Amino acid sequence: MGRITAESPARPRYDVVVVGGGHNGLVAAAYLAGAGRSVLLLERLGQTGGAAVSQRAFAGVDARLSRYSYLVSLLPRSIVADLALPIELRRRSVSSYTPVERDGLSTGLLIDNGDEPGTAEGFRRLTGSDREYRAWREFHERTARVARAVFPTLTEPLPTRSELRKRVGDDAAWDALFERPLGETVEASFQDDLVRGVVLTDALIGTFSRAHDPSLRQNRCFLYHVIGNGTGDWDVPVGGMGAVTDALAAAARAAGAELLTGCEVTAVRTDGAEAEVEFHRDGAELRVGAERVLCNAAPRELERLLGEPPAGPDPEGSQLKVNMLLRRLPRLRDRGVDPRAAFAGTFHVAESYRQLADAHREASAGAVPSAAPSELYCHSLTDPSILGPELRERGYQTLTLFGLQLPARLFTGRDHDAVRATALTAVLAQLDAVLDEPLADCLATDADGRPCLEVRSPLDLERDLGLPGGNIFHRDLSFPFAEDLDRDRDQGRDRDLRRGGPDRWGVATAHPNILLCGAGAVRGGGVSGIPGHNAAMAALGR
Repeated sequence: MGRITAESPARPRYDVVVVGGGHNGLVAAAYLAGAGRSVLLLERLGQTGGAAVSQRAFAGVDARLSRYSYLVSLLPRSIVADLALPIELRRRSVSSYTPVERDGLSTGLLIDNGDEPGTAEGFRRLTGSDREYRAWREFHERTARVARAVFPTLTEPLPTRSELRKRVGDDAAWDALFERPLGETVEASFQDDLVRGVVLTDALIGTFSRAHDPSLRQNRCFLYHVIGNGTGDWDVPVGGMGAVTDALAAAARAAGAELLTGCEVTAVRTDGAEAEVEFHRDGAELRVGAERVLCNAAPRELERLLGEPPAGPDPEGSQLKVNMLLRRLPRLRDRGVDPRAAFAGTFHVAESYRQLADAHREASAGAVPSAAPSELYCHSLTDPSILGPELRERGYQTLTLFGLQLPARLFTGRDHDAVRATALTAVLAQLDAVLDEPLADCLATDADGRPCLEVRSPLDLERDLGLPGGNIFHRDLSFPFAEDLDRDRDQGRDRDLRRGGPDRWGVATAHPNILLCGAGAVRGGGVSGIPGHNAAMAALGR
């Protein structure tokens, strides 16, 4: 066992090879190396971090943007403590702001994390009574109870459906979130179209779905967006997302893991007991042996590496990611709210309940939605450290936009660049409609005089990061449980899906010594480190 050097044997062997150096792969490598295993991590790109990186996106501009993923909710404090990560996650002062035109007036709903009376008054001003605010409080108290019950289980052996239901201890909440389409609960709880939309957006991040989808795809997405650390808060990583993954890489190296970048894995072979990984580095073809392989790439990519046929339909992402740098924040038509408050939280655009449904219907018919929904936030209001001193002094701000209901199918099989431009125009038009000045007037320019605006479609994410169909979760999210004991009718025998090695942790593949440690595992998705932790626990036999 040993490290790859110029004098290495033709096929060095490790206890574990991790394929993919995103945050989950780094978590797995740190835990395993810390437990005394020899670990080699192979990353295709020139740096570790995967989608959780900070980069200078604009030529000659001293701003390090969280280029792909940008907020943190699901990273357990236990992982931060176990790996002694020197990171800071800062709570945003504002949860969200949603502008709207009502009765010919520009107004909006501001939900302030530190001003409950002000938030209640905002609901009253928007809806004309206290009913929606009371419903908001009751709904989020219910989801908070679910979050406190479910989140601790994500780093424990996988519970069964009945075990998790018992742990939640609230049959009404269980049915609302786990059994029935989310739209039923949203419509029963709220009357106001705008308030309904604000709730539903958490079910549609990166997920092409609708409120009443019988597959419950929207419920699963919603669940992971409201349970983080038992609160559902989405925090700003100080220093940008790269500060998190740089800390993880340092922890893995300090534990003894070998991290190699610029290494494209081309094949994985296994007989169930011993594995071999083939990869290219600096024009050379190399091979390493391993007792186990942990795959931090998407399951579809693992199938390709194993030479296996696809096990199901192609994954599909649904988003448009736009990174921007502004000379100043734009003025709002709603003069009752400071732009610094509105953009500090999640700024909802064209995300009423009806608009989200209309956008889904148009996209399902093959068209970019005419009123394309999106949400934005300004990292630098909470954490100005990502900007250079001169930019901070001049009042520059970052702006991140995430477009919804824009599935990969819209960009496939046609002029991709033209469709991407159409989608960008559509989301920016809706934003401009709630601003008191064009956003273009506020954009900074780079060293070449070009506007500081970068747009990424699902197909761009597939090319940049290897995400199949641009799916930021690698494939459809799963509920965080295993099905209960059932009867295999063909074999006539009982089987417990929880027993036996990796199944216990939700990271198993068809091969006993190859595990999933990325977002495609059960309980994957988001910047969490949870699949990396769980794959490491499975590999250690815990």
